[in-house]
Amino acid sequence: MVILTGCSNDAKAPATTPTPPAATSGSSSSPTPSPSIEPQAAAKAAVLDAYDRFWDEQVKAYAKGDTKGTDFSRYAAATALVSTETDLNDLRSKGIVTTGAPTHDARVDKIDSARKVPNAQLTDCLDSTDWKFVYRKSGKPVAMPENRLIRYETKVNAEKWGKQWRIVEVTPRQDTC
Repeated sequence: MVILTGCSNDAKAPATTPTPPAATSGSSSSPTPSPSIEPQAAAKAAVLDAYDRFWDEQVKAYAKGDTKGTDFSRYAAATALVSTETDLNDLRSKGIVTTGAPTHDARVDKIDSARKVPNAQLTDCLDSTDWKFVYRKSGKPVAMPENRLIRYETKVNAEKWGKQWRIVEVTPRQDTC
């Protein structure tokens, strides 16, 4: 499986850097969240932050054609890491890199912090409109299928390894968003 494909058999359409959740301003008159709600909200914020950083580092890796010199492996593991490395090897063999960056809008659907290895499931809307595949030497754009999805839904699984959330699986779907 290639993380950034899924919308076409011919093109890899990576996704974007998500927008972090808006911070809420607190005041002394606001009620304090219950202890059971606060850790869940903190876990959701942490997994979304890790997912944002996953995309930040992935964009850097695709722009240079390699994860070396990035912190991608700090935020990716398992299938997500292997799929990206495989995809980059294929693109590198063809002399292809990316310019620009995708955008995305992720939400946490489910989080289970009580497990031995806490995990989370996310849904993301990836928009690859501004992420272009180009030939490294010439800078010319890579021809892409006209019918490929530019905005599509992605299902994401994350696990917390020690203190760090890691994205372990990213599954593009053929559904627009």
